[in-house]
Amino acid sequence: MLAHPEKRATLGVAFAGAARRYWLGVFPHVRREAAQWRRRATEIADPVLRRAALANLNEGRLHLEGAAAFAAFVPVARRAAVVRAQVALQVAYDYVDTLSEQPCRDPVRNGARMHLALGAALDPTHPRLDYYAHHPRREDGGYLQGIVEVCHSALRELPAYPSVLACTRRATARMASYQSMNLSESQGDHAALACWAQAQTPAGTGLRWWETAASAGSSLGVYVLIAAAAASAVSAEETAAIEAAYFPWIGSLHLLLDSLVDRREDAESGQRSLLDYYASPEEAAARLGVLASESLSRVRALPGARRHVLIFAGMTAHYLSMPAAAHPYALPAARTVLNAIGGLAAPTMLVMTARRAAGRQRSREE
Repeated sequence: MLAHPEKRATLGVAFAGAARRYWLGVFPHVRREAAQWRRRATEIADPVLRRAALANLNEGRLHLEGAAAFAAFVPVARRAAVVRAQVALQVAYDYVDTLSEQPCRDPVRNGARMHLALGAALDPTHPRLDYYAHHPRREDGGYLQGIVEVCHSALRELPAYPSVLACTRRATARMASYQSMNLSESQGDHAALACWAQAQTPAGTGLRWWETAASAGSSLGVYVLIAAAAASAVSAEETAAIEAAYFPWIGSLHLLLDSLVDRREDAESGQRSLLDYYASPEEAAARLGVLASESLSRVRALPGARRHVLIFAGMTAHYLSMPAAAHPYALPAARTVLNAIGGLAAPTMLVMTARRAAGRQRSREE
């Protein structure tokens, strides 16, 4: 159902304001952090690890920008620390994900070990580990451990981080489990992932195992919790509400939309798509519509709902404004999700489309 025109206009103004804060107050921090990690990556001794780190930073620019989106809503005095933690965590996530996909004797153990870096990065009390224990390469010049330590220093600047630490621990443990069991065609099947995800599915939700698995792999809820920690205090009730909204609902939609626009690329690389478990494109579209409706209902009920609604709208528009969302296999789901979010769709899609046009122009000029 579409929102009333005046309500749509209000949402458009709010989203435009948030976008302005992001581009003027957050994006410069993101660019500086990305440039610093790029310099660190060039110093990695092992050529395979160096190429992986640089490729992630060059190809995952939008990942870094998206990770810091919620920083537009945090106090200005703590914005730099929030961005530093969010960008570092996303750099780590992309890097260890790539290394987990590289050939090795035991891909499951390697993936699980590499992804322990995520939990370590978000827990300043976590002991130092050898993340390369099951990987054939290891000479990274302290790159991965450096990411962990930058996260620690940034999180110590956030007053309420101890209040959200338990939730971030659970979220990163789910992320690590998902990534270690989300195997490519050449590495094996999804039997272990299916069994694990079924056990993780909250009772009464009606979610399919692959929808729960998708949510486990989403980092969006972690970035929201990091941003929330910039406040002077966060109540246990607010923290629990955020966790319950982002896992499983919003996280599931997040990762399935990512899979939707990356489906052709995943097929070419031999990566299994969770969308393939739906019986048909029509069923996939219907289920993504359900996830979108429930996600929107959940964010509207959160404390400080407006900022969560805007981030949710921006996330969906980010994926659905991509050219791949107009491909025949993706279009039914894209239309269903846009219809489900109603009046949020038009203003956010307009801003995201303009952003993509500006990005293409900047790339041509560079």
